[in-house]
Amino acid sequence: QVQLVESGGGLVQPGGSLELSCAASRISFRLYTMGWYRQAPGKQRHLVAVITSADSTNYADSVKGRFTISRDNAKNTVYLQMNSLSPEDTAVYYCNAGWSGNNYWGQGTQVTVSS
Repeated sequence: QVQLVESGGGLVQPGGSLELSCAASRISFRLYTMGWYRQAPGKQRHLVAVITSADSTNYADSVKGRFTISRDNAKNTVYLQMNSLSPEDTAVYYCNAGWSGNNYWGQGTQVTVSS
C-alpha cells in the first residue's frame, strides 16, 4: 500500500518560516516527480512547487523567491522550505507523487499564518 505522510505544519507569525516534509513508502521514489499543492478555504487546490527525478524545479509565481522544494532520495523524502510567510499562505498543504500514470496524495497538513 502506497503511503505519503506530511509533517511540519502548524501556526507561524507573518514573516516567519516553516519547513514541511513528506515521507514516501512502497514506491520507487527516485523515479517520481514530487510536488506540493495547497488549498485555502473556499478556493481551488493548485500547484505550489514541483521537483522532477532529475532535480528540475518549478514554482507558482506567488511563492517564487520565498519557497524552496528539495528531495532526498536516500530518505524517500521531499521538503518544502517556506520563508517570509504571509496570511495569504494559509492553507492545507498536500504532497503528491506522480509517474507513468500513477498519482498518489498525502493526507495534507495545515499551515496557518497569523499574528
